Amino acid sequence: MRFRGSVAIDLGTVNTLVWVTGRGIVLEEPTAIAIDTAVGKVAAVGAEADALADKEPQDIQVIHPLRDGVIADLDATAAMLHAFLRRTRRFSLMRRDALVCVPSGATPVERRSIIAALGVRRPRYNVRLIDEPVAAAAGAGFDLSGGAGGFVVDIGGGTTEVAAVAGWRVVRSHSLRKAGNAMDDAIVQAVRNELGLIISQRAARGLKMTLGVTGGAEGYAEAVGLDVAQRTPRSEFVPGGLVASALEPIVAAIAGTVHEMLSEIPAGLAEDVVRGKVRLSGGGALLPGLAGRIESAAGIGTVVVEDPLRCVVRGAAEILERKDAKQQPDVPGLRSLPRAPTPAAASRSRPAPGRPSASRPPLPRSACRPR
Repeated sequence: MRFRGSVAIDLGTVNTLVWVTGRGIVLEEPTAIAIDTAVGKVAAVGAEADALADKEPQDIQVIHPLRDGVIADLDATAAMLHAFLRRTRRFSLMRRDALVCVPSGATPVERRSIIAALGVRRPRYNVRLIDEPVAAAAGAGFDLSGGAGGFVVDIGGGTTEVAAVAGWRVVRSHSLRKAGNAMDDAIVQAVRNELGLIISQRAARGLKMTLGVTGGAEGYAEAVGLDVAQRTPRSEFVPGGLVASALEPIVAAIAGTVHEMLSEIPAGLAEDVVRGKVRLSGGGALLPGLAGRIESAAGIGTVVVEDPLRCVVRGAAEILERKDAKQQPDVPGLRSLPRAPTPAAASRSRPAPGRPSASRPPLPRSACRPR
């Protein structure tokens, strides 16, 4: 019997989406949490927290607890996730199933941290993991049953997943930790160096989506920031060529990875890939000019999937429904790790090297509930 409380979660570096069986996508919020440091409690999560980012209100620390698609701050992620899930929850005495999408290159430690985030606070979930390329392929419209395959490029905030999949399994994949956030950082640095203007990540994201790889239709876009010398607010028209030059190293790395992955696929998968085309998903797929650039590198057709921002969670939902309906009881892409750590063990866990937690005292258990 289908359990209608099961959830699929696309836990992204920039945005988190939650799908609930029988209800569809019920939550789509920025992956952010704001802590009131004066009292040690959660002040806001999601859009309300993200709106405070870069504005530095007193006694408020805004944390984006994921880096490169994986958890960098376990306590903050757990508090944020449970605040999100409380919004989607209906009363039930049963323990819910949760299917969470993870980058294909995530290490065992990083995978365990996701399970721990949903296990250290009540309500607890029966967590299973699915590699993002498999979920993206399902959401992109590939029929993976019967051994059929395809090629997907999922460009998120922290990672770019380039993969060939077949029969619900990854054939070849590469998780490139260069994606939307790296593009924003490159634009921030270029505007500061060339124009003497300090802009926020939000402003850089706007320039990226307006001007893109080609420099935009008008060739420039306005941005507002702080003058480097005077430290006073001012606006500036940013040339499209400056933004395109800042994006070039990252776009070239993505295109190069696509070409490399295509050169490694088995001959038996080539027909499926050519007929199905390279399909782009994730927020980065909307970057103007990117599809054409990848098509040039790949040498085959490249298309942006319908509703790329929700592609991964749609695919995860399809897999979850197949499992619940027992149309395909053992979807191979699903992964189970050993039992999640106990709360005491989880509190001793550490982020992977190179992903330090935010500098702040640990969140108390009472900090789960936003004020």
